[in-house]
Amino acid sequence: MKGPKGVWALRAGFLLGGLALVGVGAARGEAWEVMEKAVRICLECIGIG
Repeated sequence: MKGPKGVWALRAGFLLGGLALVGVGAARGEAWEVMEKAVRICLECIGIG
């Protein structure tokens, strides 16, 4: 089994990788697209859209 340093390094790697992917998605404008879809689905659920 890995020691505490190995676990910490693995977690930090995953965190940095996740943040990098979120940054790439935001740079491509995907956050706005996800927001539009969420609003559309929400409005359909309450019967307005």
